[in-house]
Amino acid sequence: MNRRRFLTLTAALLAPLPVQAATVTTWEGQGLGAALTLHLVGADPHHARTTFARVAVEIERIESLASLYRDSALTRLNRDGHLAWPSPDLLDLLTLAGQVHTATAGAFDPTVQPLWLALAQGLTADPALVGWDRVRLSAKEINLDLGQALTLNGIAQGWAADRIASLLRAQGFSEALVDMGEIAALGSQTGWPVQVAGPDGAKLASTRLTDRALATSSPRGTLVNGQPHILGPQGQLPLWQTVSVSAPFAAVADALSTAFCLMDRPAIDAALAHFPDAQLEALA
Repeated sequence: MNRRRFLTLTAALLAPLPVQAATVTTWEGQGLGAALTLHLVGADPHHARTTFARVAVEIERIESLASLYRDSALTRLNRDGHLAWPSPDLLDLLTLAGQVHTATAGAFDPTVQPLWLALAQGLTADPALVGWDRVRLSAKEINLDLGQALTLNGIAQGWAADRIASLLRAQGFSEALVDMGEIAALGSQTGWPVQVAGPDGAKLASTRLTDRALATSSPRGTLVNGQPHILGPQGQLPLWQTVSVSAPFAAVADALSTAFCLMDRPAIDAALAHFPDAQLEALA
């Protein structure tokens, strides 16, 4: 999933862990195109080890669904133009993508993948290939129009953070911090302190997360043939250098932060009305 912020400066910087945390067990790994980190509060060593093993299995499963850089359900869908009997999880993720597409008046559009590939290869893409309205979803099959392809790079890391957070809750953890390229925080009465910085390292905002997620996008953090890696469905360039959004779910925050890079402030405010629990944390 070789994601936009993995290749660049980290836009969301984790501040020191909560001082009230008596025992914090940390796991670090690689996956989803990013360096991954978990902080578990109050875990005994055996419980932590078994939980981390389950996390590794879940990350592998997530990549098998949504990665663009290995054999996955997504790459097979892009190759064949259809995918029979898709995983309910993948179908739920694409359904959420459609909801964000509607809320952002089309700014969030996973069908921009042909534009991104053309940019990376120095070619000119056919804009007619872009159009979420031509993606057909059902429990039986997902279908794309001829020549279409999807990228989930604007939502999948947030979705992964949500999946891992859900796994941790199922394992009995009520206080943890999940960083899958986007951040999901469980518990902490005083909140997990997080700072948001731009590509130049300048501090833009700080917040505390309690059972909440944070996602940050910096379009020029990674350049593709000299152009920002976040592209609009009509090829429009980003309007902002850094956008950070918090929400109860990291997938929502991730998708909104991606789309908001392409939207002016009135349009951002209109989109937030569709997700009243989401909040703009930084815009620069």
